Amino acid sequence: MYVQIRAKTTRRSLLEAAAALFDEKGYAGTSISDISAHSGRTSGAIYFHYASKEKLALAVVEEHFATWPHLISRHQQPGLPALEKLVALSFEVARAFRDDIVVRAGARLWAERKAIDAQLPAPFLGWIEAVTQLLEEAGRNGELAPGVPPATTAHGIVCAFFGLHTVSDALDGRRNIEEHLDDLWHLLLRGLQAAPDPDALLARVRRPRHESRQSPGPA
Repeated sequence: MYVQIRAKTTRRSLLEAAAALFDEKGYAGTSISDISAHSGRTSGAIYFHYASKEKLALAVVEEHFATWPHLISRHQQPGLPALEKLVALSFEVARAFRDDIVVRAGARLWAERKAIDAQLPAPFLGWIEAVTQLLEEAGRNGELAPGVPPATTAHGIVCAFFGLHTVSDALDGRRNIEEHLDDLWHLLLRGLQAAPDPDALLARVRRPRHESRQSPGPA
């Protein structure tokens, strides 16, 4: 049991070290020697756990994709309006792309997939399906504007969302991604909501984070 735990810890340490370098330098700019130096592990240890740089890159991308199902399921629970759940999900994903080194590295590696001699997972399909389901729920609950088709609208939202990430990454390293996403939802919700009120919905989604950063007032 101890050996298994130690091996799992080592694999995770190597994965995160590789992710930091892949995110910073890209796949072609990162070598096993670089990962060895950054992780404090020998090249032999890296090859023992991952066999090659391609296998290590694939592991980072697979971990990137493994992040999403649990996160999506948390925002499909009943109790909140569907459009509110969709917007809240988008902000949590945006923060993951900004703050999680494995998520960031996975995104960069997938963009550089032609340089990697490995079959990487297909992106976006799960996102389109999840957004479609939330829009269908919004339609059933009367939240969605008449005539908005969930499937084609979901495809457009996913394109807009990930396009926003690409532009934000290029211009400011995603530092202002939440502000940019807020602007995008102000635009989209005017066409999505049956009774458009983007300000109120976005305030409900983002208020808990703002309040949690405030120190409590005097008793």
